[in-house]
Amino acid sequence: MASRRAEVDAALEDVDFDTNDYVVEFITNKGPIRLEMWTDIAPGHCRNLIGLTKIGFYNGIIAHRVIPGFVLQVGCPQGTGTGGPGYTIDAEFNDRPHEAGVLSMARTSDPNSAGSQVFICLDRVPHLDRQYTAFGKTADDESLRTVLAIGTVKTNSADRPLEDVRIESSQVIATPK
Repeated sequence: MASRRAEVDAALEDVDFDTNDYVVEFITNKGPIRLEMWTDIAPGHCRNLIGLTKIGFYNGIIAHRVIPGFVLQVGCPQGTGTGGPGYTIDAEFNDRPHEAGVLSMARTSDPNSAGSQVFICLDRVPHLDRQYTAFGKTADDESLRTVLAIGTVKTNSADRPLEDVRIESSQVIATPK
């Protein structure tokens, strides 16, 4: 896949973590998921998700992996869990616990292989702490309810939902500090 880095970088020109707080909103066919960005602990990951969202990367993408009590994962343009934006970003491991509603970055065994695939925890998952970059959390109760509802969908033996769970649209919401 061709790199989307130049598009993402251009979309980030007006993003300023010093003056604004950011929420990424995914409107799914199961309800809204609003995610507050933890720009203080993982600014690179926040910038990446914000940039990808601003260029419409996530629109139409499905949740390709749902494991009850563990995570729901999205961000592969092919819907297989193997794709990305054509570039990677470096890990920003931190002390935030992986608990229900926490947004974190998926990757391969290489800590610096993250691209566009993210997961949202469905429960407390301590073995992910300090191994994956946590960089946000559901911003409200409605968003957490949507995430937890997605966590109950029926899946096949490869953890893929039997009925598509799709991000229909997405946006970045900036609020002055």
